[in-house]
Amino acid sequence: MPAAITLASLTYALPDGRVLFSNLNFSFSPERVGLVGRNGAGKSTLLSLISGRLQPAAGTVTVNGTTGTLRQSFGAAPGETLADLFEVRRALARLARIEVGEGTEADFAQADWTLEARLAEALARAGLPGAGTDMPLAMLSGGQRTRASLAALIFAAPDFLLLDEPTNNLDREGRAAVAQMLSSWRGGAIVVSHDRELLEGMDAIVELTSLGAARYGGGWSSYEAQKTRELAAAEQDLAQAQRRLGAVNDKAQTAAERKARRDGAGSRKAARGGAPRILLGTLKRRAEDSSGALNRLAERQKAEAEETAAAARGKIELIQPFTVNIPPCSLPPGKTVLAAERLCIGYDPAMPILRDLSFDMRGPERAVITGPNGAGKSTLLKTLTGLLPPLSGEMWVHVPCALLDQDVSLLDGDQTILENFRRINPEADENACRAALARFRFRAEAALQPVSTLSGGERLRAGLACVLGGASPPQLLILDEPTNHLDIASLETVEAGLNAYDGALLLVSHDETFLQRVGITRRINLR
Repeated sequence: MPAAITLASLTYALPDGRVLFSNLNFSFSPERVGLVGRNGAGKSTLLSLISGRLQPAAGTVTVNGTTGTLRQSFGAAPGETLADLFEVRRALARLARIEVGEGTEADFAQADWTLEARLAEALARAGLPGAGTDMPLAMLSGGQRTRASLAALIFAAPDFLLLDEPTNNLDREGRAAVAQMLSSWRGGAIVVSHDRELLEGMDAIVELTSLGAARYGGGWSSYEAQKTRELAAAEQDLAQAQRRLGAVNDKAQTAAERKARRDGAGSRKAARGGAPRILLGTLKRRAEDSSGALNRLAERQKAEAEETAAAARGKIELIQPFTVNIPPCSLPPGKTVLAAERLCIGYDPAMPILRDLSFDMRGPERAVITGPNGAGKSTLLKTLTGLLPPLSGEMWVHVPCALLDQDVSLLDGDQTILENFRRINPEADENACRAALARFRFRAEAALQPVSTLSGGERLRAGLACVLGGASPPQLLILDEPTNHLDIASLETVEAGLNAYDGALLLVSHDETFLQRVGITRRINLR
């Protein structure tokens, strides 16, 4: 039988009883699939169910073939080498014995004469050309370990790869290496990722929602185009439903006015006399019965029209892109917002992370600081915002600025979103606070959530609301890896907020799609 993964009536509930998905039916064939959905939709859980690490509450997962799961965020055991990661230590030892003339008959029978060449090719694809299989894993950076782990997984050649955020925390070079390895993979792969550049290379996108799983052929841009068409169709359905509701209301109003005129005429005729009392009573009962039937029909038609409109409106709200309006920061074009001259930064004067850096930013410029992991990007942001003093050189920040680091530590986790907003914007009254937070989808009770309870995407959105939602946003906004661990819906929210901001923007990010969408015009490369 061909390789396949089949989900039948699959249901999974968290320990607290919350159901992630119910009666899920879907199948995966040997193709590269990007699995997307909002945070909390159950994407990582689904991978764990497929791999057998979790058991469903109901339903079945049938895997015809073999699966391999990417090893992530691991610490190297003492003495662990690349040979251990690729699980070839014994096979290499067998070849070594043969090479020195100590091989047994069994060694010759079991020898894989192509093994060393295939290992060298796999390590080269992982961006580790020339690395020996005896290299300790502890000598590799986190990004190198991730790439080596993916190379080892591909080397084992399972029928399906199960990858959960394989490019998280990787620099530009690492992301490109992962994308290249996947592009040449001809087996099946289920990839949970918010990296839209990686998703562009998928054969299909599968969206996981509370309603189930839906497949969209092609990569990310094809998925976006199809979702745009769905939105247009939903908006048309809503318009038609609203027209129908209006027509029902108009018809009911016309019928009520006609009946009122007839009843008025009947009352006037009765007052003049001339008709037997028994006949008048019969006519009155018939009018009342007719009126009741008309009212019931009108109410039923109105309820049906309202239900149709509500369903159409709910679909619009589900897929409507996020937009936001932000007060202008009034940054003059050409004004110098920050400058650095022969800047030397780090934590130890004897071992600076970065030296002799000079640059400036003017007006509403949008710049990204790039460079490999460990080049000093986050350290530079801390220095520019005064959190870390420079070792030498000079720097100036000439305009009000705000930093949103990876933990959004600007926010107090013990306070609610509303309390944080009022602390950061003390001039704002209650109505202004509520209106600003509502623009970032923190309406009513949502604004009263403690920051400590928010997801990563919600926390960043709350930080943007508190910093940009006031009457006078800062003229310089600095962001450190804002896209890490965000689902795509949260990414689009952040992009909408930044595109509505008219000040200067300085950020660190390896997400090329994100950089394009927020209009980056300049790159400051640290090497």
